[in-house]
Amino acid sequence: MSRIVTLASGQFGDMSLDELAAKAASWGYDGLELATHAHFDVQKALKDDGYIPHIWDTLKKNGLRCEAISAHLVGQCVGDVWDERLDNFAPAHLAGKPQEIREWAIAEMKDTARAAKKFGVKVVNGFTGSPIWARWYSYPQTSDTMINDGFQKIYDLWSPIFDVFDECGIKFALEVHPSEIAFDYYTTERLFALFRDRPTLGLNYDPSHLLWQGVSELVFARDFAKKIYHVHMKDVKLFKNEKAGILGSFITFGDTRRAWNFVSVGHGDVDFDGIIRELNQAGYTGPLSVEWEDTGMDREFGAKEACAYVKGINFSPSNIAFDDALTVN
Repeated sequence: MSRIVTLASGQFGDMSLDELAAKAASWGYDGLELATHAHFDVQKALKDDGYIPHIWDTLKKNGLRCEAISAHLVGQCVGDVWDERLDNFAPAHLAGKPQEIREWAIAEMKDTARAAKKFGVKVVNGFTGSPIWARWYSYPQTSDTMINDGFQKIYDLWSPIFDVFDECGIKFALEVHPSEIAFDYYTTERLFALFRDRPTLGLNYDPSHLLWQGVSELVFARDFAKKIYHVHMKDVKLFKNEKAGILGSFITFGDTRRAWNFVSVGHGDVDFDGIIRELNQAGYTGPLSVEWEDTGMDREFGAKEACAYVKGINFSPSNIAFDDALTVN
């Protein structure tokens, strides 16, 4: 199968690129999806002529490739209504300054497209943020105008960013996710319609965020097949717990009292066999990127096991029908 298996680097931000690349290679990965908050510095990429060659040298000496970078934290700052959590995603000197954080994020996302072009990748994964996430439950009463205005705000903020993406020949792959403007099937459909199916905007398809909400990961992949620009292989485990609801109860990830938890690939309820079949039918040949998030498992054990699991199910479609040979002539 031509799809490579990569590792998202964001959850390994405490490691240097040298260390992570060596470990990823030893675990069996074909490449890394480099996170801009951890292992790919956008401004250095644009301003230091030696930086990108150094990144490529580090990857290549470990036999690794890179076909996408991720800018989730920056993208979140573009569309969100500020609270103190966003201060962790922006430069320290901007802490507590909502407008300055947004302006920085918009400029940084544009520069991310420019850096991606210089680096030689075609896809940037990320979030958009949402000015209306706090209104997902319609009480106090949420009017249609409020929701329409929120979607329009995202359109107005991101259209100039996408103009730069177009100039650079880069696609933006949105990870549909709670706290984003598109967090389930219908909000995704609405967002694509708002942008008039603009080719710049597609999906970083991550089934783990759909299943616990009750959205079919297979129907989503099938219906939005043409928009899948990148894939995150991440699993979620649903638990039968009569005390827990899907909203999480403010209980931290990994606690077994929760109704669901992100788990290492193959340990949860995502239908990865079905996903591979949908990707095959769609003709997707991009990376399968393991985004490893499992608080209940040793990280290095899990990353290695996840790579082997994904490679084990990364099968090609058949070029013949199974009953073609069932003829006498």
